[in-house]
Parts: sequence; structure tokens; C-alpha cells
Amino acid sequence: MRFAFLIFLVIPIAELYLLFAVADLIGGLATLMIVIVTALTGISVLRRQGLNTLRRADQRLRAGQMPGQEIVEAMLLTFAGALLITPGLLTDTIGFALLTPALRGRLAARILAKGGGMFMGGFSASSTGTGFAGFGRPQRGDPGNVIDGEVVDRDRTHDDQQLR
Repeated sequence: MRFAFLIFLVIPIAELYLLFAVADLIGGLATLMIVIVTALTGISVLRRQGLNTLRRADQRLRAGQMPGQEIVEAMLLTFAGALLITPGLLTDTIGFALLTPALRGRLAARILAKGGGMFMGGFSASSTGTGFAGFGRPQRGDPGNVIDGEVVDRDRTHDDQQLR
């Protein structure tokens, strides 16, 4: 709780100090333009990176794999977007760093390595060979879950009786 309080206290003060320092060097209007341009550029890059991450997640799902890396990267992209929308140079710098695919990929891998079970929901290995219980297509020779039943079309049966 104290850590969160310090973050919400220290970061805005650091942002204001940095904005005032930059405004003293290059002027207030130029500083404001930098903040606006970085936010717009960041949102544009975020949109493109987010779509790429969604495509990769879809490919992994279609291959019968759980897209854990992509899920964590999407969460990091969301955090980057929040930082880029927040006015300030310090948050923009951190946000742009998170938009870098190599850095984001390494950070996501580290998060998964430290707390992967939290993001994966505690999935266990399955007999289908996909690595995740209930995910993926059945392998050859594996009938999957087969339910024996009979289909009855009541409307057609009713129509057939009326024609007789």
C-alpha cells in the first residue's frame, strides 16, 4: 500500500519537475507540442503493435497452443498505452520503451517465468499432446470427447405425418 502511494506521489512530482525543466530550456509551447506529438505517435504505434500481438495470439490458438506470451504482451501494451496517454515526458519514455517489441518480449518472458501459473490459470498437461488441458484439436487416433446420440427433427416428422 505504501509502495503504491509513493508511486502516485513521486511520479507526478517527477513529471512536473521534468516538464518545467524542459520548458525552461526550449519554451512552454514547444514542450506542450512534444507531449502532444509523443502521445499521438505512441497511440498510433500502440494500435499497430496491438494488432500484431492479436494476430500472433490467434495463430497460436489455431495451432492448439496457449498464447501466454501474447497475453502478457497485450497487458504490457495496455500499460504502455496508459502511460502514453498520460501527459509527461517520463511516462512517455517508459511507454515507448514498452512498445519496443524486443524489450516487451523479454519482459513478458520474465513475467511468465516468475508467475506463469497466475497468467495461465493453472492449466495442466493433457493426453492430447497440446500441453494444455482442453485446448487444441484432438491428435490422430484420439477420438476426443464423443457423445453418442440421435438427432430428431420434430418439424419434419410433423410435416411427414400431415402429408399422409
